[in-house]
Amino acid sequence: MFARLESGFMALLRQLLLMRRSVKRALMFTLDIAFCYIASVIAFSLRLGEWSIASRAIFIVFGWAALSWMAVAIFLRIYHSIVRYAGSREIVGLALAITCMSIPMIALFMFFPVDDVPRTIAIIQPIIFLLLLTVSRIVIRYLLVDLLGAWNFMGQTRSVVIYGAGIAGQQLAAAIRREAGMALVGFVDDDARLAKHRLDGFPVYHSSQIGALVERLAVSDILLALPSISRAKRKRIVDSLSAYPVRVRMLPGVQQLVQGDVSINDLREVRVEDLLGRDAVEPDAALLRSTISDKVVFVSGAGGSIGSELCRQIVNLRPRRLILFEMSEHALYNIDRELREREAANNGGCKIVAVLGNACDATLVERIIQLERPDTIFHAAAYKHVPLVEENPEVGIVNNVCGTLTLARAAINARVARFILISTDKAVRPTNVMGASKRLCELICQALADTNPDTVFSMVRFGNVLGSSGSVVPLFQRQIAAGGPITLTHLEVTRYFMTIPEAAQLVIQAGAMARGGEVFVLDMGQPVRIYDLARTMIQLSGLSVRDDAHPDGDIEIVAVGMRPGEKLYEELLIGQDAQPTPHPSIMCAHESKLSWPILEQIVRDLRAAIEASDKAGALRALRKAVPEFQVVDKGGPVDAGRLHDTDRDVVRAG
Repeated sequence: MFARLESGFMALLRQLLLMRRSVKRALMFTLDIAFCYIASVIAFSLRLGEWSIASRAIFIVFGWAALSWMAVAIFLRIYHSIVRYAGSREIVGLALAITCMSIPMIALFMFFPVDDVPRTIAIIQPIIFLLLLTVSRIVIRYLLVDLLGAWNFMGQTRSVVIYGAGIAGQQLAAAIRREAGMALVGFVDDDARLAKHRLDGFPVYHSSQIGALVERLAVSDILLALPSISRAKRKRIVDSLSAYPVRVRMLPGVQQLVQGDVSINDLREVRVEDLLGRDAVEPDAALLRSTISDKVVFVSGAGGSIGSELCRQIVNLRPRRLILFEMSEHALYNIDRELREREAANNGGCKIVAVLGNACDATLVERIIQLERPDTIFHAAAYKHVPLVEENPEVGIVNNVCGTLTLARAAINARVARFILISTDKAVRPTNVMGASKRLCELICQALADTNPDTVFSMVRFGNVLGSSGSVVPLFQRQIAAGGPITLTHLEVTRYFMTIPEAAQLVIQAGAMARGGEVFVLDMGQPVRIYDLARTMIQLSGLSVRDDAHPDGDIEIVAVGMRPGEKLYEELLIGQDAQPTPHPSIMCAHESKLSWPILEQIVRDLRAAIEASDKAGALRALRKAVPEFQVVDKGGPVDAGRLHDTDRDVVRAG
C-alpha cells in the first residue's frame, strides 16, 4: 500500500516537471496568492491574539497585498526563474520583491488608517509572506530535485567527495545538489584545522582519511576543487588518489569562481599535462612584444604542433602581418582558417598570408622573403619523427638541413632582423639521423651568425611537447581506448616534457633575448619515465594496470624493444656550462661550433652523397659535422664514420 502511494506521488512530481512552462508559472502564481492570504490570516492572528480565517479587515489587507505583489512580480520577473533550482540568489530576489511590495502597504495602513486594520499589519504580513515564499521554494526544490532525483537514480547514484573545502568546493557542492545521480558525502582538505567541522551541512575530513572514506562510504568520484594550486601539488594529490578505485575530475581554473557560476559541466578529467613538468613562469610581456608587435613575422612549418601554436600566440601580440609557410595543404588550411576566424571575431588588424611551399625550394623561399620582407622568422619546419627519418634518411637530411640553409640565406639577403631556429634535445649527442640533422642546423645558424651581423641568428632547444603529433601521449590514449596493451620501447626510457603553449611562449621570449649565435635551452623540469607516464594515464582513465602483482587489472604495459636511433635518456646540453639569462626558464648554452667555410664544404659533400643515393656517404658527411653522432641498432652503438655501402643491413637509418 505504502509503495503504491509512494510510486503515485513520484509519478505526480514527474508530471509536474513535464508540464508546459506557462502552466507551471500559473500554478506557482496561484500558490503564491494562496500564501499571501495565509500570511494575512497569520498576521492578524499574531497581532490580535485570536484566530479568524475570514473578515472584512483580512480581505482588505489581502486584496491590497495581492495587487501589490502582482505588480512587483511582473516588474521584477519573479516567475521567469526556475523554481526547482532556487538558491540564495532566488531568496534575495524574493526579499527585494517583498520589500517593494510592502512600501505601498506601509504608506496606506500607517499613514492613512483603515478601520479594523492595525497599522503594524503592513509590516507583519510581508515578513510572514516572505517566510512562506522561502519555505515553499525550499520544499519544491527538495521534492523535484533531491527526492525525485534520488528516486529516478535509485541504485545508480554516485557517491562524491570534494577535495578542497574552499570557495571553489562550496560552489561545486551547490552545483552537485542540482545534479541528479550524484550524492555528496563530504569534503576533504589538507588543512587539519578544518577536520571534524561541517561545511554547508557536510562533514569535512582530513586528506589522510581518504582511504577509509572510499571504503566506508563507497565513494566513486573525487572532485578536485583546487583551481589555483601548483602543478607539483596537483600531481602529489593525484598520485595519492591513484591507489583507490575512484574517478578523479577537476575544475580547470579560477574563471568560473570569478563569475560565480561553477557547474558540473565545468569539471573535466585530469589530463597528463596537468601533472607533468614545472609550473609555468609568468611571461615577460616586453620580451613577447619586442620581436612581434607591429612587425612582419614569418613562421615556417606553420601547420605543425609548435608552428601552429607559435602562430596563435603571435597573432595575440598584434603583428602587422603574419606569413604562414607550410608544405602540408591540409595543415595550412586549418591554421589559416582558424587565425582568420579569430581575427574577424576580434576585429584584429593583422593581415594573414598563407603560402603553400617547401623550405627547400630556394626560388620560392627567396621570392616570398623578398616580397614580404619579414622582421622576424621562426623556423619550425622539420621532419622530426625519429623512426620515419631513420627509414628515410636522405629525405630527412634534405628537409631539415637544406631547408634551414635555404631559409637562412634568404633571410640574410633580405636583411631580416631575427632568425630563430626551433631545435630539439635529440640534437645533443645524437644517435639518430633526425637529431644529427638538427644539430647540423644549429651549427649552420651559429656559423652564419658569425659572418652576417645584420641578421641575429639564435636557436631554441627543448624536449618533447605534450600533445604533439609525435608525442607518446596521443598514442597511449588510443591504446587505452582500445583496451590495451600500452606499448613502450623500454621500461627505463625517460623524456623531458613541456606543454605546447609554454614551449611556444618561451621560444618567442628566447628569440627576443638573442644577440647572435646563442643556443637557448628551455628549463624542462625533471625528466619523466615513460613507464610512469603510462601508469598515470591508465589510472587517470579510471582503470588499473595489469601486471604480475595485479593479474586482474585492465590495461597491460608491454616493452617491445628499443627502435633504431632511440636513446634511453635524452639530454639538453652538450657541455656543462649553461649560463642563466634574465628569464628563469631559459638558459644559454655555450657549445663548440664550426666556421662557415668548413660547414659549407660539409653541406656540399652531404648534397653530393644524397644526389648519388649514397646513404652511407651522407652519414659520413653528417658524422664529420657532428662527431658525437652514433647510429644505434639493437646490438648497440655503431660509429657512423666507419660505415660503407655494404653496411645497409646494419644501419636501418641508411
